[in-house]
Amino acid sequence: MIGGWWASHLALNWEDPAFQRFVRALARRHTVIRYDRPGTGLSDRDGPPPVSLGEELVILAGFLEAIEYPRVSLMGASSGSAVASAYAAEHPERVDRLVLYGSYPRGADIAPPAARELMASIVENQWGLGARVLADVFLPNATAGERTEFARFQRRSASRETASRALRAVYEMDSAGYLVRVRVPTLVLHRHDDRAIPFALGREVADTVPGATFVALDGDDHFPWLGDSLAVVDAIDRFLDGLPPHAPVEPHTTVALTVREREVLMLVAQGLTDAQIADRLFLSSHTVHRHIANARTKLGVPSRAAAAAWALTHER
Repeated sequence: MIGGWWASHLALNWEDPAFQRFVRALARRHTVIRYDRPGTGLSDRDGPPPVSLGEELVILAGFLEAIEYPRVSLMGASSGSAVASAYAAEHPERVDRLVLYGSYPRGADIAPPAARELMASIVENQWGLGARVLADVFLPNATAGERTEFARFQRRSASRETASRALRAVYEMDSAGYLVRVRVPTLVLHRHDDRAIPFALGREVADTVPGATFVALDGDDHFPWLGDSLAVVDAIDRFLDGLPPHAPVEPHTTVALTVREREVLMLVAQGLTDAQIADRLFLSSHTVHRHIANARTKLGVPSRAAAAAWALTHER
């Protein structure tokens, strides 16, 4: 089950091909349930939106009471991670497994106070401009047209007042007290160069949840359906199946990676982006991407992360 994003829209999200591919990939083997928070998307726009972690928890608890599944696995992304972890801590009997993506313990640590206030004020006073600023943060690799469309999506998902209150609530959320009480199996995923939520905060979440598994992913996109979304899906699938996230790939005697492909994969394993690898090896980013794609094809693995794991396991 996925929910708790500060701004979402069940219908408009589904019009995004990248989002649809991501959810369909998860739904190949799992039932995926989503919901819009009150005040956003297709949910009631008349009532006040939740403005605290406690209120978000009540909404999620009520929703889960209304569906027929006695136990679920929860995925909390970004601000939704605080809600999901709080529910898992409060209701472990209802949660099989917990996946946290792009998470943080305390919203106050996302950015310095002045930066948080500036962002909230822009959204509050100039929602059109605020939506464009947020698009730049959330979609660092998007084209100008894609940023414009996402800014439009945000404005259609929530009113200026709702968006402003929701963003301030994100900054005020503190789930650290819940994280230490989580006792269900937990996977924490975070991209190295996430521009919205610093990587160190994801690492802190994993260190706080007892026994959590932490997986560092390549890229700087905040949304899991952008960038190498298959690596996200692969890690989630393995976790829900009770398997290690980067289990060694069985050796294939017919695999013959080139020296350059192995070299690139070793740098991927170190957490470098395509651009950083290109600078290191004096190649173009396109060439680096092609080497990774060729290696994945030869190895028969679904993601760059799995290919990098193979390279580490079979280092000469």
